[in-house]
Amino acid sequence: MTTTAQTPSIGIAGQAVTTRLASIDIFRGLTMTVMIFVNELGEVKGLPWWNYHMKADVDAMTYVDMVFPFFLFAVGLSMPLAIRQRLKKNPSLPALWLHVALRTASLMVLGLILANAEAGDASRMGISPFVWAIVALTGAALFLNVYGESRRYAALHRWLRIIGLLLVIAMFAIFRRSAEPGHGSWIDISYPEILGLIGYTYLAVAILYIPTRRWLWAPLAWFVAMMALNALTAAQWFTVTESFPYYIWPFSNGAMAGVTLAGIVTSVIFLGDHRWRTLRRKVLLGLAFGFSALAAGWLLTPLGISKIRATPTWSLYSIGAAVLAFTALYWICDVRKRTAWAFFARPAGSNTLTTYLLPDFWFYILAAAGIRYFDTHLNFSWPGAVKCAVFTAFILAVAALLTRWRVRLQL
Repeated sequence: MTTTAQTPSIGIAGQAVTTRLASIDIFRGLTMTVMIFVNELGEVKGLPWWNYHMKADVDAMTYVDMVFPFFLFAVGLSMPLAIRQRLKKNPSLPALWLHVALRTASLMVLGLILANAEAGDASRMGISPFVWAIVALTGAALFLNVYGESRRYAALHRWLRIIGLLLVIAMFAIFRRSAEPGHGSWIDISYPEILGLIGYTYLAVAILYIPTRRWLWAPLAWFVAMMALNALTAAQWFTVTESFPYYIWPFSNGAMAGVTLAGIVTSVIFLGDHRWRTLRRKVLLGLAFGFSALAAGWLLTPLGISKIRATPTWSLYSIGAAVLAFTALYWICDVRKRTAWAFFARPAGSNTLTTYLLPDFWFYILAAAGIRYFDTHLNFSWPGAVKCAVFTAFILAVAALLTRWRVRLQL
């Protein structure tokens, strides 16, 4: 296997893109691999401190704190390609904005399912909250699956989508959680989980990028603006954004949008239609951008280093690491054509949303069946880390199998 030239791949933000770089799929796949591993590792006790998220009151960050920004960076890498491809098929801007709105809504719905599942009250809903989650996610999978263009099964595929949508609507309709004593409440929209945050960020960046996409320097200018907002907010010079919910102000404090815009800048460097098309110039620009982000993060260290507080140093250190990692992958995978080593991560990179949801399906199925063995065994020190590595390999293998069977969720 060499490149992914003219091979469709689905990003976590739902873009169906024609990826010309194997490095993009591999970057996404490796990010997914680390995400699955560290999510499981969070339940293991007795490991060195750098295997966990740092607490909000500590000025430090670990590799675990960099997984989410790497996701956002990957969204940015794919956005210019996805938008360019969509406009080639249909040059209508209203249609493009409708696509952005639907993708954002889909991510938010998925995020709300994952964020609320365990809070469900079985006595009020009539079913276990874990069964509720399985049915809701199955409905979403039926609706979002890519069924192909077979005319023979077109009617069946249409009905599967309709059934999936009705299942999601029904699950949202019956959902109840305990609120005040003696009272129930509906879906909590205050925190839409990681997928919802990605959806909000995708919308925010689309608002900035799409109208200015023809201007070469616009992504860099927007990136600087978001990082400035992030720094001003961290310094408490500008606090207005903290009082707005995401659905009013999707830019938040600028950190998540800035990381995604850094991905767009990197995509422009390596794929953009500009005068710096030679390999040497692309690599030099990538290195310059990556090291500049690290230097800027170091200069802003007095404002704190924290994922929980989304400080500019956390954002910029993550950006610098992501840019340099992608530059290295570009050289290894696309220039030197060395891609066989990443066989385990490629399916996760090309079928990202499916892979993302697999651990949640696994957890809800075991919980609904009352199987708690994996929760109560091998949860300490290095044996626990080995268990997490085995689980990660299992999920990647299932993702590869589903990809081979053409089970692919596309937002």
